[in-house]
Amino acid sequence: MSGNIELLNTTLAAAKAADRAALIAYLPAGFPTVDGGIEAVKAVVAGGADVVEVGLPHSDPVLDGPVIQTADDIALRGGVRIADVMRTVREAYEATGVPILVMTYWNPIDRYGVERFTAELAEAGGAGCILPDLPVQESALWREHADKHGLATVFVVAPSSQDARLATITAAGSGFVYAASLMGVTGTRASVGAQAQELVGRTRATTDLPVCVGLGVSNAAQAAEVAGFADGVIVGSAFVKAMLDAPDEDAGLAAVRSLAGELAEGVRKR
Repeated sequence: MSGNIELLNTTLAAAKAADRAALIAYLPAGFPTVDGGIEAVKAVVAGGADVVEVGLPHSDPVLDGPVIQTADDIALRGGVRIADVMRTVREAYEATGVPILVMTYWNPIDRYGVERFTAELAEAGGAGCILPDLPVQESALWREHADKHGLATVFVVAPSSQDARLATITAAGSGFVYAASLMGVTGTRASVGAQAQELVGRTRATTDLPVCVGLGVSNAAQAAEVAGFADGVIVGSAFVKAMLDAPDEDAGLAAVRSLAGELAEGVRKR
């Protein structure tokens, strides 16, 4: 079975044709439970998310800030496994029909087996993977299997990336480019910063892929600001924080659906 990279491509193209940025939501699998995580994906899509990233919880993250680390710890203590991540992708995709990617560090895939992981992700209806710590020069095996199974390979670029490095990264990627708005880890911030706009401009000079910005966006005003210069707005910590702060799961689902609605309005006010 082929994965859903084409669905990802058409979804991002449709947002562009509508003269707006896409809203991309991130939620960890297994948080607060596996079933609860699936319901959370459904809730953000109901609120207006165009694309969803399902996080594969990891005990030693390099990009995730304290909010997502807390959620990952809850998921890992709950016994989440890669099979649960695949189930989350499958059930979320079947329920919503939107592109679902997995955001994961490389070690779990390496241990699980690249062929096994890509085949299972494609079979679950996944659209691809975001791989923040896989160096492009070491990515040939992954890309071979991802291409075979119809999966996008999304690499992360940062303000520190030199132009030549950007060109190397974007030439190897597919689906979209994840532009980290600043040097640091995920989390909500008062300002997204001018670095992000400069990085998007430099990245676009190297590729026709959509460039989507993450790290720091937490409200409609920030979403509108980023939507003014990016093809997609990625929001993670704000959704996870809404779930963490809620008194119970139902309230958490209502909170993330409401936040998705506000952010979806924001990306339409670019």
